Amino acid sequence: MNRHRLEFSAPGRVAVIAGPVPRPAGDEVLVQTHCSAISPGTEMLVYRGQWPPGVPVDASIDALAGAFAYPLAYGYCAVGRVIATGPAVPGQWLNRRVFAFQPHQDLFCARPATLHPIPADLDDETALFLPSMETAVNLLLDGAPLIGERVIVVGQGIIGLLATALLSRFPLAALATLDAHPLRREASLRLGAGECFDPEDPDLMTRLGAVPGQGGQADLVYELSGNPAGLDTAVTLTRYSGRVVVGSWYGAKRVDLDLGAFFHRGRVALISSQVSSIAPQLTGRWPTSRRMQLAWEMLRRVRPGACITQRFALADADAAYALIDRSPGETIQVIFDYRPAGQK
Repeated sequence: MNRHRLEFSAPGRVAVIAGPVPRPAGDEVLVQTHCSAISPGTEMLVYRGQWPPGVPVDASIDALAGAFAYPLAYGYCAVGRVIATGPAVPGQWLNRRVFAFQPHQDLFCARPATLHPIPADLDDETALFLPSMETAVNLLLDGAPLIGERVIVVGQGIIGLLATALLSRFPLAALATLDAHPLRREASLRLGAGECFDPEDPDLMTRLGAVPGQGGQADLVYELSGNPAGLDTAVTLTRYSGRVVVGSWYGAKRVDLDLGAFFHRGRVALISSQVSSIAPQLTGRWPTSRRMQLAWEMLRRVRPGACITQRFALADADAAYALIDRSPGETIQVIFDYRPAGQK
């Protein structure tokens, strides 16, 4: 029996590397992965070679510590079961279903403190969305939507869709979304958007009440498209003293913004949002444990499993990444399934 681990070997290239089964240290457990999810934002920066120079992989995740360099094992959405424990680990961890921020692989060792037990009422596929839901929760904490506000979400990938699902539960005056792909626009409406528009629609600004150079009608806009052009669109859609929350990470891609027109006098606030930290003004009341608990609860309410559009075996990883790269309109959430056919 071998362990199989995915590595990004160069831009546009992935490989599955076989090696010996890891043995847990005294304070570790061995987890057998059931499934793992591809992050279509961050992972595609790795796949395309768009990681910005000098930026660490992820200092907040033990399994991803270190500098960026190929070959790189990456990924942070794994669900599995503990199949062995080190002698210092309490026995109740054995056979427990867990979520882990781990690269794509079928077997891995981890300290229990880095694992998240999966609630009994949530299935494996729902648990896969934990990092995306935690990010969506963080986006709402940073944007602080208010009753009666008009909100727009630019980008309806999985993060945008989950943010839309949460925003739809607020008493807003209006909730509109933008995405270039019909599949995602349909999902957006199912998850609670009042309207969803194609950003290439020539009448988009008119339909959303925006005038280039004069601002728009939205009190709060989320830029979650991963496309640098989306930020300029977001600023244009925002009204006087409105907020733009930038949840996209552009990596090495540069952003060209028109800040010489409405933005300068319109007092538009640009707010960066990233899930590795909580806004300083909230940390006294919102430790990461509270945010995580809320993410589990929102998974119960939203049940985003229908957003899984494709399943691949890890051996077919090259096809999975090529599909996301070349045909993003056909995908929302792509996952790797490690279980035998009879166990799925």
